[in-house]
Amino acid sequence: MNQIEYIRRELRRNPQRYQQMDRYTRTKQFILDKLEKGLPQNLYYHSYNHVLDVLEAADRLGEKEGIPETELELLRVAVLFHDSGYIISSKEHESLSCQIAKEDLPSLGYEEKEIECICSMIMATRYPQQPSNKLEEIICDADLDYLGRDDFFKIGSQLYRELNVYGLFADENDWNKFQESFLSKHHYFTKSAKEMRENKKNLHLKKIRESLNK
Repeated sequence: MNQIEYIRRELRRNPQRYQQMDRYTRTKQFILDKLEKGLPQNLYYHSYNHVLDVLEAADRLGEKEGIPETELELLRVAVLFHDSGYIISSKEHESLSCQIAKEDLPSLGYEEKEIECICSMIMATRYPQQPSNKLEEIICDADLDYLGRDDFFKIGSQLYRELNVYGLFADENDWNKFQESFLSKHHYFTKSAKEMRENKKNLHLKKIRESLNK
């Protein structure tokens, strides 16, 4: 049983515990429930699991970059909300995610300045990424952490499946051309992400180019 399942079980047993939780734990429980119930089933990439994956990457990068705990909390909340806009629409989903954050976070105990910081991080993930501070750099790098990991092709196939719901690619060769263009333009922002992911990402790019040349 993972942490989230444990929390849910305990809350069902004793609903009053929800009010006794710290605000981040309450927020995490709240938004994950909302995502699980509200995200469309055809989001094979921008899914519940993607949010958890980005959250793990953001935690790791935040620690390596020496971010204080108070700022780490806001970073984590931004990650949890950053794709919530897909509940409404895939178009302008970052703006919609901010809209949801502004509606939900005040009742969860977050102040206006904190919500502004969270929304600024969410908007930084919009492509092309243009972060303006360290927290925004971290969420951008965490959002595309998989580009430099061993599971790149597995996760990429999920994105291909999701995008092809709209018939965006004629075939896998067409998809590989898109991947080649995206990877060649992408760069990580933080020192930690560069050290951990850049070399592997370049190996993936090389493999894709070899496939296209065939």
